[in-house]
Amino acid sequence: MASVFAYLVNPHRMAWASVPLPEWMRWIGAGLLASHVFLLSWTLHSLGKNLTDTVVTRQAHTLVTIGPYRWVRHPFYVSVLLSVVSCAMLAANWFIFVSGLALFTMMALRTRIEEGKLAERFGDEYRRYVERTGAFFPRL
Repeated sequence: MASVFAYLVNPHRMAWASVPLPEWMRWIGAGLLASHVFLLSWTLHSLGKNLTDTVVTRQAHTLVTIGPYRWVRHPFYVSVLLSVVSCAMLAANWFIFVSGLALFTMMALRTRIEEGKLAERFGDEYRRYVERTGAFFPRL
């Protein structure tokens, strides 16, 4: 997200990566940013005491399947993706998009480790949850 901060500090220094987006697309970016804020708040509220900054599950953790977790297993990462796309659209800057997509990709790769730990901790209950919910997009 350093590219976003660089843009905010001095947009002219990031002009080399600007894209001529129509104004209506930039407004869509504003809507996506609002969606990001809503989804992030809902996700953090739903996690409650289960929130950690690592992939470790603690003894007191419970399997969260409410809120946005009812539909997707990784709503926090979806929120990050919404943030990346919205910031890139608002700034009309392809570098913000590419660097943000790289960040999201690294986070998405981390889900394998997280899901392994969750399967270890919650067993069949987690496996059933995986069968009925998508990782980043709801299952039809």
